[in-house]
Amino acid sequence: MKTRIGVLILIVGLGAAAFTGCARSPQAKRDRHLAAGKKFLKDKNYRRAILEFQNALQAMPGDAEGHYELGLALTESGDVQHGFNNIRRAVEINPNNQEAQLTLARIMASARDLEVVREGQNELKKLANTSATPDVLNALALTQFKLGEVGDAVDSLQAALKNSPRELGSSIMLALAKLTAKDPAGAEEVLKRACESAPGSADPHTVLGEFYLARRRRPEAEAEFQKALQIDPKKYPALLELAQVQNASGEKQQAEENFRRLANSGEKSYKPMYALFLFNNGRQSEAVTELERLFKEDSSDRLTRTRLVLAYRAVHRDADAERILAQALKSNPHDTDALTQRATLFQASGKYTEAEKDLNEVLHVQPNSADAHYILSKLRKAQGQALSERQELSETVTADPNFLRARIELAEELTAAGDYKSALDLLNQAPPDQRQNLLLVAERNWVLWAAEDMAEMRKGVDQGLARARIPDLLIQDGLWKVQAGNVPAGRLAFVEALKAAPDDVRAMEALYRSYAVKKETAVGLEKVKEYASRQPKSALMQEHLGMLLLENGDRIHARVAFNAAKAADPTFVNADFSLVQIDISERKLGDARDRLQKILAADKRSSMAHLWLGIVDQMTDDRASALEEFRKSVEANAQNAQALNNLAYLLADYANKPDEALPYAEKARELSPSRADYADTLGWVFYRKGIYTSAVKQMEAAAASQKQPDAVTEYHLAMAYAKAGDGQKGREALQAALKLNPKLPEAQIAAGIVGELK
Repeated sequence: MKTRIGVLILIVGLGAAAFTGCARSPQAKRDRHLAAGKKFLKDKNYRRAILEFQNALQAMPGDAEGHYELGLALTESGDVQHGFNNIRRAVEINPNNQEAQLTLARIMASARDLEVVREGQNELKKLANTSATPDVLNALALTQFKLGEVGDAVDSLQAALKNSPRELGSSIMLALAKLTAKDPAGAEEVLKRACESAPGSADPHTVLGEFYLARRRRPEAEAEFQKALQIDPKKYPALLELAQVQNASGEKQQAEENFRRLANSGEKSYKPMYALFLFNNGRQSEAVTELERLFKEDSSDRLTRTRLVLAYRAVHRDADAERILAQALKSNPHDTDALTQRATLFQASGKYTEAEKDLNEVLHVQPNSADAHYILSKLRKAQGQALSERQELSETVTADPNFLRARIELAEELTAAGDYKSALDLLNQAPPDQRQNLLLVAERNWVLWAAEDMAEMRKGVDQGLARARIPDLLIQDGLWKVQAGNVPAGRLAFVEALKAAPDDVRAMEALYRSYAVKKETAVGLEKVKEYASRQPKSALMQEHLGMLLLENGDRIHARVAFNAAKAADPTFVNADFSLVQIDISERKLGDARDRLQKILAADKRSSMAHLWLGIVDQMTDDRASALEEFRKSVEANAQNAQALNNLAYLLADYANKPDEALPYAEKARELSPSRADYADTLGWVFYRKGIYTSAVKQMEAAAASQKQPDAVTEYHLAMAYAKAGDGQKGREALQAALKLNPKLPEAQIAAGIVGELK
């Protein structure tokens, strides 16, 4: 008995060992990891899928299926190059795997390099010879499209539809081919046949509806979406299109019902649609309530949280937005989305230190966060740090070359700094698929305009206008024509731009200047008045009218225009500053002070408001208060050259602190090297420090660059010459100053100092 038990144990042990050995075989390990990877790939968990497929290949390195599945996962994750390499390896191992061959050819067909596209086309032609499936023929047609072989693409797609009339993908591509060949009627017929070929399918009706919508045939589009929903009431893409068409057509009640249906469909991507409808139709409070409901249902949904934060900001509930983000960060201090959003809130409210702290935390976790660098660029701009702003924009573009807005803004900053070559290089280095973007094309034209490269600009304008007559391109067209001497044609372009964008002040300004250049200022001003009268609710248009009226000496009507701008937008602070300037010019200093105090009540860090308050204080001879206001202005914006200059002058002249004044004066001169009064201030600081040679140098530069001689500068120069030991030049400068204005306080002081040399 004992022996039998031992034998049994031995048999069981051998069996277990045998089964364990089988489970640990390379084939079994490969199968297990491959199955797990496919499941993760289906669930779009690409990171886990890639890991499993790599483990499968570790077990069996030469496995074609393992390389193919890994290639798919890598491609879906965005790593197209390594995905392509693995799929190509799968085809090399198993040349008979048509699925892998087709996938490889599709990747090649989608490449930007036309030589690679042509190589993919050759592979697809080989596949078509043995298996002309719709997938193969569609992919072949795509390569023919990209290589400009539209006729061949049509042939391939018609062949695909002949074999599979219900193949919607082929119908869509054939319709696109017809549109490319400027045959919209043919495209419509193709899509109608697709509907007839699949009478029980909602998809072709949805596509035909989208075609009609693109052609601005809304009634027909709406009818097709309705047909799609009759076939399949849960065809949510058609329902979304229908709701959007109804909303745009003014059928608000029907649109609202359909947006509500979408929100209650159970599909996560459609849940916010009703809230977005409410928000875009001016029902912002209701939209906030709906978003709060969605967030309460799932507080872990970051996208809903983001929308709720944006909605709170739109209805001026920043405290609630901050509270939501604080709660999120309490749960997860490294939530980069919450940190980024809170930094945006802080930056907008002037809490620059807090904003920078949050952004630094984001960059600690994600050093290449394009969003964080971009918001930092906005922060640096608000702080007046132009160089740092450009650096952060450059970091943004480096982190994400597809961040078009940052690329364009950096080009604008480089252009403003006069670095046209760097601006052009930056735009020319945009990803290939962005180089035809009209925003980028227009920005490139602006750089060329600033660089006075008229020939290249003309090419860019023509290329852009051939695709779309957008305001930027029309304005550029007009400017170029006016510059070339064809003023009437230029004006027509500006008028067309204003027709497309009635509140575009750039077009209105350009139109006005086209009259001013012909000394027809009065006619130009009447044109501006006409356009501004059509846009009474545009604060920008009213303010611009006011500026032109002010430029032409009409303070009374300028004040009316600025008040109209304020009525259009009570928060429009530019109009307040313009009214302050009129108040000051009319010696209504009390009114000016009241306006400035109201601005500071809303934004206590307004550098410009503190600057103007300082100017008002100077005019009332309260230099102590003026000095403090200029100091606050500089603290709010260290790049405010006027505030730096005024602070430096008072520190040197009134407070007798030339050592403290010097860095402010130097900074103002650096920021605005062409300003004569800033050169005079720096010279005066040197004078007060007893460095007379440097004082003379700056004051001579100031005098030389003035369009009209200035008495104060001449008196300062006379004193500097005298102190530097040049009595002759001192007396000449003094005589020049006395001729300009002998009643200034500086006259007696300068006369005494120059007289000491006699």
